[in-house]
Amino acid sequence: MIRIPRSIYEKMIEHARREDPVECCGILGGKDKIIQKSFEIKNLKSSSVQFLMDPQEQLNAFEEMEKSSMKMVAIYHSHPHTIPFPSEMDVQRTFDREMPSIIISLKKKDEPMVKAFRIEKEAIYLEEIELL
Repeated sequence: MIRIPRSIYEKMIEHARREDPVECCGILGGKDKIIQKSFEIKNLKSSSVQFLMDPQEQLNAFEEMEKSSMKMVAIYHSHPHTIPFPSEMDVQRTFDREMPSIIISLKKKDEPMVKAFRIEKEAIYLEEIELL
């Protein structure tokens, strides 16, 4: 289970809406699967079907997390036109099979859907999100 303060949850949705039709991406930092801060990261692909996080912005986020004794708890990205389920590319590019991936779907623009997953080699598992 990932615990996310409602303000950060809403900030992720706003990030997805602001970047639409391009996929947004970011890192969620915190402790013990409780999110404390979101880091919006530039999508170098500028694509509606894939993302590539800017390495310098990732480094900046990791440095800030380290200074605050936080760790990366999850990553997030948006699917501007599809459901919130990992795409084949999401599965192929998963670098840490234990790291939850949160997907924000804007398929229904007025009703964004947010789901979290653990993408393992053999299967994709739904991870529960609790809003704080």
